[in-house]
Amino acid sequence: RAALAPASPPLESPPLEEPPATPPLPEVASAAAGPEQDPVVLQNEQLEGLKAGLEAVRSREESPEEKEAWWLLNRAVVNYCGSAVGTVAANDPSTANHMLNYDQIFIRDFVPSAIAFLLRGESDIVKNFLLHTLQLQSWEKTVDCYSPGQGLMPASFKVRSVPLDGNNEAFEEVLDPDFGESAIGRVAPVDSGLWWIILLRAYGKITGDYALQERVDVQTGIRLILNLCLTDGFDMFPTLLVTDGSCMIDRRMGIHGHPLEIQALFYSALRCAREMVSTDDGSKNLIRVINNRLSALSFHIREYYWVDMKKINEIYRYKTEEYSHDAINKFNIYPEQIPSWLADWIPDKGGYLIGNLQPAHMDFRFFSLGNLWAIVSSLATQKQAEGILNLIETKWDDIVANMPLKICYPALEYEEWRIITGCDPKNTFW
Repeated sequence: RAALAPASPPLESPPLEEPPATPPLPEVASAAAGPEQDPVVLQNEQLEGLKAGLEAVRSREESPEEKEAWWLLNRAVVNYCGSAVGTVAANDPSTANHMLNYDQIFIRDFVPSAIAFLLRGESDIVKNFLLHTLQLQSWEKTVDCYSPGQGLMPASFKVRSVPLDGNNEAFEEVLDPDFGESAIGRVAPVDSGLWWIILLRAYGKITGDYALQERVDVQTGIRLILNLCLTDGFDMFPTLLVTDGSCMIDRRMGIHGHPLEIQALFYSALRCAREMVSTDDGSKNLIRVINNRLSALSFHIREYYWVDMKKINEIYRYKTEEYSHDAINKFNIYPEQIPSWLADWIPDKGGYLIGNLQPAHMDFRFFSLGNLWAIVSSLATQKQAEGILNLIETKWDDIVANMPLKICYPALEYEEWRIITGCDPKNTFW
């Protein structure tokens, strides 16, 4: 978590206290509690603690399962011009004749691989990935004679060998990006740019190589992504409005609107970007916009997306069709839309952030990535974070069961599945 979170806490919430690995000395403890603590000193202490933790991870003996995992991960590495630039989305021999785009390097899929490489001290592949995807950001993107805005990052890219100057005996390697123009459903990847910023921050925190984020081209890339996300539109909410299939759930599953996954990544990316944007006269307005958006976004998610037994009882008592500035039921939610399974499913000492919120609609499904990333990025309050983990522990058989972790619970079935997913066979119960 320390590798992903910024050095300073968000303006609107205090930092979560982490238990120290060893009891601090009395002098250090008293200094940490004082209001005059130098933020630079605090950051250096955090970095030293992170480095000590990394050394402990790298020096310990790997289990047979870990060795096998690294063997499989290294088999998935893709090289470009002699350097590793990422890992393929899937390396399954049984699908060799029908790969679709699973043999490409996806930005979102590479992030967990990148964190693993960084924790092991293998940072070159991550640096190459960040720089090559940055170069792809500036490529012309056209779908049916229309070009999306600057700053859009590709969903994936592939290394191809093409004849050199028409000579079939000589070849050169090129990167072939997909911004959604070839994707199934033609959906633009909203999350790619957010993941790129988060990974850039993690790279700097773990390696200490802050020179990468200070490069002019990298700073330009950060600003292009932020400009794309912070552009004013018709929306009345601080959340990002996106289409279905624009993030990890890249197929139609009824998440269009303001899905939690995008909002958690958006919040995390804004915090990371705030730490990395170079400080000058030209960035003061950008920092102000980021701070204002962070404050509004965190309040919106914590206040309106959170559901526990207390909130469910409040929704049951909602009055509808309220027209006033001080309306309690701001989104005109009808209590009848609360699913029958929810009241018996949610534990007394737990809760979670719902999947989506729009006028007259709350998506009460539990989405794993959005809730867990809300904890990682401190978008959820400490009490909400504990509630989410309590719910996962209590409902382990539903959320984990025989799988590593379910993307979403409950699954869509029957008529609901037919209408919401468009009869997509890949979005069935299993």
